Amino acid sequence: MLLAAILLSCAHTGRGANGGDEPALTDHFALVGGKIVGGPTADLEIRDGLIVAVGDVDPDAERVDVSGRWIAPAFIDSHVHLAYLPAVDQMIAGGVVAGVDLAAPLEFLNTDSGSFQILHAGPMITAVGGYPTQSWGRNGYGLEIATAQEATAAVDDLHGRGARLIKLPLAGVQVLDAEVLTTAAQRAHDHGMKVASHALGDEEAALAASVGADALAHTPTGALVDSTVEVWSSGAVISTLSAFGGRDEAVDNLRRLREAGATVLYGTDFGNTRTAGIDPAEIALLVDAGLDGAAILAAGTSSPAAYWGFDDLGAVEVGRAASLLILTADPLQDPAALATAETVYIAGRAQ
Repeated sequence: MLLAAILLSCAHTGRGANGGDEPALTDHFALVGGKIVGGPTADLEIRDGLIVAVGDVDPDAERVDVSGRWIAPAFIDSHVHLAYLPAVDQMIAGGVVAGVDLAAPLEFLNTDSGSFQILHAGPMITAVGGYPTQSWGRNGYGLEIATAQEATAAVDDLHGRGARLIKLPLAGVQVLDAEVLTTAAQRAHDHGMKVASHALGDEEAALAASVGADALAHTPTGALVDSTVEVWSSGAVISTLSAFGGRDEAVDNLRRLREAGATVLYGTDFGNTRTAGIDPAEIALLVDAGLDGAAILAAGTSSPAAYWGFDDLGAVEVGRAASLLILTADPLQDPAALATAETVYIAGRAQ
């Protein structure tokens, strides 16, 4: 299951949502006068980093006025590389509270990320000399194997070290054969782990589905045939459109995958891309792919929370972490507003 969130219970200080200086707040306060995105105008009571009431709040709680603002959950980025570009503080400041790290050296599995939640894959399980060991990931971002027995051992080792999903690359000259890939995916599923695959072309994406991958780590950049779109209709696809320059084929692939029923998860490939926090370029490309404001918000909040098991994130409701975006415009009407939060709260603390 997901690595536990570290909820901050220290004193809260900072600026008010409307820009003015605020007195120091305790770990018990209320955001008052804001409109929950897609819901009513309602006060939120926050205690020890959690939302404890929506609507009727404790009159003794200190107040932060967010009148005229919209309140949304903080984002989850489903494709990051935080060992490659360590920038957790910047990600948090930009409205991202959690990430799915889809390749990092083994030692990164033990990294303390504080209030930023990470779901770890560890190094990609790849062929000898396979992607990414000959390029950007040559320093431990790939775990090279050759046989089904080695695949089982690799998955067991990663799980034992704290990985909660695996990534199987299908790009490049050296690629594991279907039997080894299937063995790795099955072993991951035995451990309750999801399987993401780096598959950029049509044949790669079809192979990923056939060996048991659950998610495409990127929207494929090569045009997909209808049968490949259909085989992924019950799977998931992580967007990463901006990572490849917003190619027309990728944008069209995402549109077709979503129309077929695939779950769309917001992801940026951060580390290989450089915009920390919610990426306005990715938001704009999701619009180009046909997602409206509600679908984009879901792709970055409720959908990844449910898909990956970030049980305390993804919604503005009682029992969830008070990890929130305070916005000056309604993101259902203007999705670009998501990338320009006026204030970001992570576990009840203004950033």
